[in-house]
Amino acid sequence: MIYNVRHVTTVRYAAMVRLARFNLRLKPAPWPGQTLAGHELIIEPRPRNIREDSGPYIVCRSRLMLAEPTDVLRVESRFSVAVDAVPLPDPAKGLTVAEMRRQAPGFHSLSPACPAAYLHASPAAPMSAEISAWARDFIADDATVIAAGQALMAAIHGQFRYDSDATRTETPPIEAFRQRRGVCQDFAHIMIVAARAHAIPAAYVSGYLRTIPPPGKPRLVGADAMHAWVVLWCGAALGWIGFDPTNNMFALGDHIFTAMGRDYSDVSPLDGVFHGGAGQTMKVAVDVAPQG
Repeated sequence: MIYNVRHVTTVRYAAMVRLARFNLRLKPAPWPGQTLAGHELIIEPRPRNIREDSGPYIVCRSRLMLAEPTDVLRVESRFSVAVDAVPLPDPAKGLTVAEMRRQAPGFHSLSPACPAAYLHASPAAPMSAEISAWARDFIADDATVIAAGQALMAAIHGQFRYDSDATRTETPPIEAFRQRRGVCQDFAHIMIVAARAHAIPAAYVSGYLRTIPPPGKPRLVGADAMHAWVVLWCGAALGWIGFDPTNNMFALGDHIFTAMGRDYSDVSPLDGVFHGGAGQTMKVAVDVAPQG
């Protein structure tokens, strides 16, 4: 399937800001089964310069500087991407949780795709004894990593309620866990904390999910949003497999990969600094449209 994606972010400041520097992580990084046909950034006001780089995780970053004072920043990201259909993973295949635990200390590569970087606590996904104890019921030693991930994903979907008013971007996973509410970012962080506590390498993925409207209803342009899910390392033979706890589904052909890191802080679509003490408001509109 080929998708056209348009992502518009508008930031309004209460007063003029100066010498602003921003990091954008909106261009999809290379990922198996995905082919990027082109990417365009439209930024207003026009930045003095834009520099492209990558890493340290599987991230494409655009670094820009605004030299002229402004009270509005508008960033539009456009791209087309072909996503291959992915077979449904077989829960009977791959390493067991016990086998993964034995193999985990042997991961030494510095590659951004190496599971070693995704075994330990990270800034937005710290270890939690409470989440670890809860997850124990769903992660049996003799279960495959796929089966354990599927059980954990289903538990989050069944026990937690999607509520966009319950949390903020900076809400710790334990807070969302205790109130059993949150959004895709929270559910991904909770699943990551739970998996890592049991020696399963787990990474945070940002991207997009095609929204399929109910029969007979039109698709709302701009109603889509950036999405988050989890990938678990299931062994060298299977590699990374995507789990979407928000929707209780594997990340297959309807998921569009943008970036992968330890947690949200590694892949946030926009961050930066500026001179000035103004408050700000942000509006985001995303449109994911399949071709044909």
